[in-house]
Amino acid sequence: MRSQFSFAMTAIAAALLGAGHASANSVDLTMYYPVSVGGALTEVVDNLVDEFESEHPDINVEAIYAGNYDDTRVRAMSAMEAGDTPQLSVLFSIDLYELIEQNAIVAFDDLIDTEEEQAWLDGFYPGLMENGQLDGKTYGIPFQRSTIVLFWNKDAFAAAGLDPETPPENWEEMAEMAAAVREASNGEQWGVMVPSTGYPYWMFQAFAFQNGHRLMNDDGTEVYFDDPAAIEALEYWVSLATEHDAMPSGTIEWGTLRQNFLEQSTAMMWHTTGNLTAVRNEANFEFGVAMLPMKTQRGSPTGGGNFYIFEDASEEEQRAAMTFIRWMTAPERAAAWSIETGYMGVSPAAYETDALQRYVAEFPPAAVARDQLEHGTAELSTYQGGRIRRALDNAVQAALTGQMSPEEALNQAQQEADSVLRRYAR
Repeated sequence: MRSQFSFAMTAIAAALLGAGHASANSVDLTMYYPVSVGGALTEVVDNLVDEFESEHPDINVEAIYAGNYDDTRVRAMSAMEAGDTPQLSVLFSIDLYELIEQNAIVAFDDLIDTEEEQAWLDGFYPGLMENGQLDGKTYGIPFQRSTIVLFWNKDAFAAAGLDPETPPENWEEMAEMAAAVREASNGEQWGVMVPSTGYPYWMFQAFAFQNGHRLMNDDGTEVYFDDPAAIEALEYWVSLATEHDAMPSGTIEWGTLRQNFLEQSTAMMWHTTGNLTAVRNEANFEFGVAMLPMKTQRGSPTGGGNFYIFEDASEEEQRAAMTFIRWMTAPERAAAWSIETGYMGVSPAAYETDALQRYVAEFPPAAVARDQLEHGTAELSTYQGGRIRRALDNAVQAALTGQMSPEEALNQAQQEADSVLRRYAR
């Protein structure tokens, strides 16, 4: 698929400008960023940086791919401790509390000088801003943002006697449809796969929210893992394997699930919308994309990465970093990024561009993640977030592998989280 922007030509232009117009007063920026889905996204980022530098010859950006989200956070924080802090980074939107606790980042409100800049700050989808704001200030700007969506194989549905154009609306239908696929394929194809490595807490949060339950408070100081609605959600997830024979038992790998879907090992998968373009490019069967099924309500947590600017950068570097971030999140670039990757356009203005309007008209699944924002919730984010998520991840995996019952596992996770968060209680 061709990009909406001629990245190759802009790269050449950047090289020519860099050769002929280098400035002694140029500002050098270092940015770490993650990739958590398959595909050549590093090339897309490099091309965008080249285009930016061609338009801003006085700002040089070294964009460094640093692994997944956790790898990138560790690398950025290690650089800060070593006195070599990057000026900006794309990090997990849920890293906010940790970054603030370590006085690592600045609020964009404190860098805003003009009404135009304020209008830019106010222009993002509110649902994508929840994980980037605290105490009335904005610390993270949405960039590679997502919700979890349901991918389904229409050919597999048809082969199982299901309507290929109708995905499951609720948990009961998903279990029934997944079991029907499994039976029709004589056990050769699974009905559904939900990843339980990488970010199991994220998938579990979706199940819990669909059952009407929110896992944390707004202050990042309390979690509610052992609520009956949360336990019921994990029991349902486990039952897809143990009762319905619709999903493999044990854990399912985040990193290989997309390939499992493309190889038709499963008829349905829950995954980030960030995989959308890669699936479209590689699938040799008809597929659909839908909002996640509901229990008492629809819902998915948002996910993905935000731009942050670091406190240790000079004022000139912070201003240059904001110039770059504004450029990267402008409607035209947000639209191009969405088309190239499957991540969401982060503002309503992105979906008003000719490029994204044409793309959505041609490929309606590109609008599913955006439309699901109406039923979204902020991703699980607390103080000591890594430790809290690890406790929940362990609980989910213990239940899925049969080591503990869902109730036992979530009670243990709650106890661990309470002991960590006790000192943050207000």
